Amino acid sequence: MSDSSGPPTVRTVADLRAAVATWRSAGETIALVPTMGALHEGHLSLVRAAHANASKVVATLFVNPTQFGENEDLSTYPRDEDRDRELFAQEKVDLLFAPAIDQMYGENDSTRIDVGELGTCLDGEYRPGFFVGVATVVAKLLLQSLPDVALFGEKDFQQLQVIRRMVSDLHIPVEIMGVPTVREADGLALSSRNAYLTPEEREAAPALYSVLNKIADAARSGGDLPAAIDDGMDELRAAGFSSVDYLTVRNADTFAVIDASTDLQRFPGRVLGAAHLGKARLIDNVKL
Repeated sequence: MSDSSGPPTVRTVADLRAAVATWRSAGETIALVPTMGALHEGHLSLVRAAHANASKVVATLFVNPTQFGENEDLSTYPRDEDRDRELFAQEKVDLLFAPAIDQMYGENDSTRIDVGELGTCLDGEYRPGFFVGVATVVAKLLLQSLPDVALFGEKDFQQLQVIRRMVSDLHIPVEIMGVPTVREADGLALSSRNAYLTPEEREAAPALYSVLNKIADAARSGGDLPAAIDDGMDELRAAGFSSVDYLTVRNADTFAVIDASTDLQRFPGRVLGAAHLGKARLIDNVKL
């Protein structure tokens, strides 16, 4: 176990389980904050929420290869463990789990978790296999640490719902807690991939959040949703987005499509969007 310039750090499942077992024997409660590093204020808000809901906080640092497609940014995904460890130390993380790939995926590893339709729509359609990779690695982390609560950001709302479904279906005894999206002053949702934006693209990026809010206003007022979505597509392209994967209004639990006739009091929804701006693919959502 290492503790220089950061929280105590373990790199094997055995060491993680030993540390958690010691806390359990002392009556501590455990919160887990899974991350892929490249930390920003959104991640740190998860740590603060974790401290509010448990006596010990475990953070993880692992860039999960199974959730990256063939043409995605696994090799270039931002990595800076020293910086991340310092930030975790500032937030008083009690233990950092930073495993190597062979700890998470052994030589003959073959088991994967597929949550079905919830994981194949929207981001699952545009990033085939993404949610299989997410569900699998999160299940591993939960079973390795057996926390009382695990915290995830609402910015990745479909991911949050996939994880909730996986935990429910597999009867994993953990509470999955969503934490509200942290935004820049102009509305842009914080994301590690925002680092890919040029200064000009950064100025254009808040258009996604603006468009989602306009669609949400149309949904709440019973307006013409198809027209609002078409207008949103045009607005994003005019702002400089090269393509739009989706703009849509969905049931927050089932991800069924919501239209103007849906009773939003009975069926709470989310407006979700994903669009490409330069090298970055931005996703965001707004609650109804």
